[in-house]
Amino acid sequence: MIDFRSDTVTQPTEAMRKAMYVAEVGDDVYGDDPSVNELQSYAADLLGFDDALFVCSGTQANLLALMAHCERGDEYICGQQAHNYKFEGGGAAVLGSIQPQPLTNLADGTIALDDIRSAIKPDDIHFARTRLISLENTIGGIVLPESFLADTQALAFEHRLKTHLDGARLANAAVASGRSMAQISEYFDSVSLCLSKGLAAPVGSLLLGDERLIAKARRWRKMLGGGMRQAGVLAAAAKLALTEQVERLAEDHDNARLLATELAQIDGFELDMGRVQTNMVFAKVAESIDVKALAAGLREQGILITPGATLRLVTHKDISGVDVVKTIQAIKSCL
Repeated sequence: MIDFRSDTVTQPTEAMRKAMYVAEVGDDVYGDDPSVNELQSYAADLLGFDDALFVCSGTQANLLALMAHCERGDEYICGQQAHNYKFEGGGAAVLGSIQPQPLTNLADGTIALDDIRSAIKPDDIHFARTRLISLENTIGGIVLPESFLADTQALAFEHRLKTHLDGARLANAAVASGRSMAQISEYFDSVSLCLSKGLAAPVGSLLLGDERLIAKARRWRKMLGGGMRQAGVLAAAAKLALTEQVERLAEDHDNARLLATELAQIDGFELDMGRVQTNMVFAKVAESIDVKALAAGLREQGILITPGATLRLVTHKDISGVDVVKTIQAIKSCL
């Protein structure tokens, strides 16, 4: 199947499968899994942090970051479209007793600094204590401007707040902007990085920060059932995600632009090409098109999409330029 639903569907490479087979393992809860320790050390050096923690998912990495930065009754500021606010089951509120303060994301994915400043609560017993600003990069496939990251960091310093980056697709942001992941991460006190999306590892994410934050997150991870014991079989593949899959993301970005360019020429699809910056294509579908019927027709031809008034099509390692051309032809035939 040619699967455009998400880059979470990527299959591990042959090298990853072999690395998993021969991985040296131990008990990670005791801290003696050599493959996990190697991954964590490598990632911390790569992104410029003191320490790192290997976890099962990006949702868990973000939750651990929020719970490590904030206490019960505290608050974090984020965008209305932030994954850790909108798409992670309300975990911060349910499990951490942490109040989210969502703000409007502008068209470029940023949040107005004045909105952030106005949302910071005074030191008063009537209010939740604002402790953290959380951003996401990429957000909706858009790369946040470096100037915005710097300005947000300065604002956080001014108000003695911490900063967290949901970097599920940080590698995509780095490749698209021509900067390293470390250069983007330097504006944040903690970063989560997903390894099982475009980077193609079968399972896993990383949380990165200073030693104190990671020690606290490790305790929360155990409490949440995230101790994975002989996790080296997963860490071995995750290490290859960082060493072999980052630069390759440029191919996904090229394929996304090809897909968007061709799709924009089909009647009934409206696209903003300025938003096609990485591996995501958003296309508004005219009411005259039966999207569910289109999705069913494409499925019969071996192509998977998620139907909706706006299509989100995501390119990744397992979609080639040839697949994109085939998909455009299939859409035309279905219509």
